[in-house]
Amino acid sequence: MKAYQLVQQHIEEQILEGMLTSGALLPPERELAAALGVSRTAVREALRTLEAQGLVTSNVGAGPESGTRISAHYSPSVAKTLQLHVALAHFPIDDVVETRIILEKESVRLACEKADEADLSEIRHMLTQMDEPDLSLERFNQLDAAFHVRIAEVSGNSLSAVLTSSVRYALSLPIKKASEQIPEYSQLRSSLIQQHHGIFDAIAAKNTALAVELVENHIRTAYAILPM
Repeated sequence: MKAYQLVQQHIEEQILEGMLTSGALLPPERELAAALGVSRTAVREALRTLEAQGLVTSNVGAGPESGTRISAHYSPSVAKTLQLHVALAHFPIDDVVETRIILEKESVRLACEKADEADLSEIRHMLTQMDEPDLSLERFNQLDAAFHVRIAEVSGNSLSAVLTSSVRYALSLPIKKASEQIPEYSQLRSSLIQQHHGIFDAIAAKNTALAVELVENHIRTAYAILPM
């Protein structure tokens, strides 16, 4: 094991064991290097790797906010990493789609219980934007992803929302490429938008069984048509 990997492993183990929690300040480079018997260069390399993974944040300078801390918030690097693995076919598309269905069925179930008028208004606004006749493919895909992620957020399950976001955005590029290969994409888009409206209406009506059924049918229908 390389020296920087030893440092990285040490920090990761402390996170897993609860010794380092969200927002915790790490010891200075010099102290970490001395404690682990490695060079400061190895410590810096480990911290750069952890920062790229979204696990730590570093601020240079002096004062209470300086130094390296365990990240206090979820990092979008999780979605980016998953997206790259999907692109490299480390996860088959079918597996990713099935995972998405599992997550989103639970999200709409909870959204039926928890969505308030402000939540519904925000999602309704997304649908209004989708209904614009001159909407570009890229913009529609952005709104489509935002629609599904927002429902996951409304569910109140923060982990489910993170996973849904990661899976949906991991599929963004394959979906875009597949959509560009469909001659009558506008018809498919109209159908998908209509399905979005149906899912929204079921959530607004708190019709859990219908919402769950519609979101699964929606996802399966889309991927059955898209050449992925």
